[in-house]
Amino acid sequence: MTGALVLVAGAVVAPVGAGAGVAGGDTEYLVLLEEGADRSQAVAAVKAAGGEVVKENANLGTLTVRAAASGFVGRVSASSAIEGAARSRPIGTVPRVEKPLSVESENGGSGKAAAGKKVVGMDPLDAQLWGLRMVRSDLARRVQPGKKAVKVGVLDSGIDARNPDIAPNFDWKLSRNFAPDIPEIDGVCEFSGCVDPVGWDDSGHGTHVAGTIGAAVNGVGVSGVAPNVTLVEIRGGQDSGYLFLGPVTDALTYAGDVGLDVVNMSFYVDPWLYNCTANPADSPEAQAEQRTIIRAMTRALNYAHRHGVTLVGSLGNNHEDLGKPRTDLSSPDFPAGTEYPRPIDNATCVDLPVEGPHVIGVSALGPSSTKADYSNYGTEQIEVSAPGGWFRDFFGTPQFRTNGNLILSTYPVNTLQANGSVDAAGELTPAGIALGAQKQCPAGVTDYTKCGYYFPLQGTSMASPHATGVAALIVSQYGKGRPGGFGMDPDKVGRILMDTAQSRACPNPPLLTYTNEGRPAEFNALCEGTRNFNGFYGHGIVDAWAAVTRR
Repeated sequence: MTGALVLVAGAVVAPVGAGAGVAGGDTEYLVLLEEGADRSQAVAAVKAAGGEVVKENANLGTLTVRAAASGFVGRVSASSAIEGAARSRPIGTVPRVEKPLSVESENGGSGKAAAGKKVVGMDPLDAQLWGLRMVRSDLARRVQPGKKAVKVGVLDSGIDARNPDIAPNFDWKLSRNFAPDIPEIDGVCEFSGCVDPVGWDDSGHGTHVAGTIGAAVNGVGVSGVAPNVTLVEIRGGQDSGYLFLGPVTDALTYAGDVGLDVVNMSFYVDPWLYNCTANPADSPEAQAEQRTIIRAMTRALNYAHRHGVTLVGSLGNNHEDLGKPRTDLSSPDFPAGTEYPRPIDNATCVDLPVEGPHVIGVSALGPSSTKADYSNYGTEQIEVSAPGGWFRDFFGTPQFRTNGNLILSTYPVNTLQANGSVDAAGELTPAGIALGAQKQCPAGVTDYTKCGYYFPLQGTSMASPHATGVAALIVSQYGKGRPGGFGMDPDKVGRILMDTAQSRACPNPPLLTYTNEGRPAEFNALCEGTRNFNGFYGHGIVDAWAAVTRR
């Protein structure tokens, strides 16, 4: 019944797409109730402030509300039952925009692949997966390829379950879409009601991440770090690349409720790169919104962790020490054109989710094991490092600026068709081949939609799923039965992940410059710390073989 509230896993939520036509306004807000507050008082405060409740997450203590674009936050926050409110997602007529990918997608050079030998238990394109070998998944799978009982959530743009490398490990029953399309920012809706079905991805980002974590060993395409675990789509992202507060917190709560073991988060919550408690550059309303985002994300991350979820996040692609942030020039990134310079105070500003509680932060490396120029770093937030790709690695050699330096993984054919890499008949175009797109079909398959498509990308978004895959192998190897299924204490997972990582010292000299690679001085990065823990590598490069053998 459209618009009706239903009970799912202990939290009251509305069906995706519900609420259309609610007279509350053209903007969606997440309203955070005070701990122990009277719900009826909070709902009354929302109504008095001109809002309409369309969804409730009882476990998190939040209400999703539609209200006018301005003024609502201040009015509703005056109630003693309300801790705060923040814009969650835009609704209504706004200029069509698309967020730049949270990956450094500057590939476009030679399609030459990195060299590698075929290993028993690997797939045809795995010779190109230098990241798989760097984390020693090729060795680890001989001992522990992952257990189906281990469920890995991909909190992202969706997952293309048609891909033959994804299909064997995809969980249709548990997968959910918490982010219906918004035509004004995502474009024309592809499906009825603007609700993409689970198993669909118009962005490609989530499918790429999922393949690195758990693409199956099946004789086609690529395999993942943990090729036998279960992949669960918990979509919180828009087709356009945005991940807004409401869908993200709902997805995290759901992950805890249904017993997911690991969740990968390769994003930051829009629209603020840094959320600050009281930045003088921000308006009072913007300050209040950011405080609410911090509190809501803290609740959601704590909830997931408390329910046994290991949380892994990318450090980000802003080439800065997260303990010494530069002025933020990109926020708010929605609506387009509203950004302004914001000096960032490290003591009162956080990048979420990676700087939230219990999140394992991952930096990105190129195939030479050098910190990628774009990757954030710093001893304050990093835990481990992992392969993320670096197009400009190997300066002075034929491998410089080649697609073989990137991370190859699964990708939706519909997305490749939209960007001109694949034609209407499912064949690779010359432009797609130059960008590194690849295609493989299972034996006897003639329907191109059932073939595997693959694309190379780089970013900390690609590093995080390598670490997530190793975490899933750790749960597979050492986890035990628990109420509701199989699992492992996330703190223990994190300790093993860090204790077994390959220690790597800072470069000598410790100031790494990227002048030869064509980057300005802003990209120069100072590595601080010891061989056992430093700002570039954290505790080291994640190591699947060491993790499952404790060697």
